[in-house]
Amino acid sequence: MEKKKLEKIISIVVVILVLVGIGFFFYNKSKQPGEHDQVAQCLAEKGVVMYGAWWCPHCKAQKEEFGKSFKYIKYVECALPGNQKGQTQECNDAGVKGYPTWKFPDGTVFEGEQSIKKLAETAKCEIQK
Repeated sequence: MEKKKLEKIISIVVVILVLVGIGFFFYNKSKQPGEHDQVAQCLAEKGVVMYGAWWCPHCKAQKEEFGKSFKYIKYVECALPGNQKGQTQECNDAGVKGYPTWKFPDGTVFEGEQSIKKLAETAKCEIQK
């Protein structure tokens, strides 16, 4: 009986160690910088704004392209809560007609999904290799 009890305790300890190891792996991974942090931060510093809508598949794809670096992008939500037809006054005032819309301080406007390279080049942001 003692042997079975010892084997059970060892099994529990092994399972706990495996779970702690998995948790540590994912915690460390979440703390790593995003692949496009430098470009996203530069775009924000240069005053580039992305206008989008929560329901827009192209906006979702654009956000996914930036990955976790999107948190640095200046983003304006244009959709009214629960309404896919109307848009906020801020977006009306900015002349937004479709999503996503990228606006640059010099007046340049891009509508639709854009490559990170094109956004960086337009804003004169360096892309890390």
